[in-house]
Amino acid sequence: MTLRNHLDDVDLKILDIISRNARIPFKDVASEVGISRAAVHQRVNRMVELEVITGSGYYVNPKKVDYRTCTYIGIFLEKGGIYTDVANRLQEIPEIVECHYTTGQYAIFVKVYAKDNEHLKNILSEHIQKIQGVSSTETFISLEETFRRSLPIYS
Repeated sequence: MTLRNHLDDVDLKILDIISRNARIPFKDVASEVGISRAAVHQRVNRMVELEVITGSGYYVNPKKVDYRTCTYIGIFLEKGGIYTDVANRLQEIPEIVECHYTTGQYAIFVKVYAKDNEHLKNILSEHIQKIQGVSSTETFISLEETFRRSLPIYS
């Protein structure tokens, strides 16, 4: 049985609404879906327990807190079996906001925010490239985030 089988049309409608506006009051969600506020609360809690909904909080605009350089870094490893050790070390670097174990050219692909190019250089040379098992990196600077969105939820 897939997780999708645990979600009904009401759950999907709730997900669609809150993924577009996480700050919407449950009373407004309840009104739009046609159930009680308590039922919305119970369903959201259940979806959190099922890990359908993960995380909470606000998105901080990096530029507004002086992180002006968004970078994607492809990381080559000496051997694939050390991925977990390297990923644990990467997690210690606070400027890395995403880390993915990937197929293709790179073993790991990370998203990094830096204050400027000098800060980025320091993150690369003093942190990422000093991790045992990292053989090399390739860096891509994002010139602009064109859009960001949540996954579409269809009922």
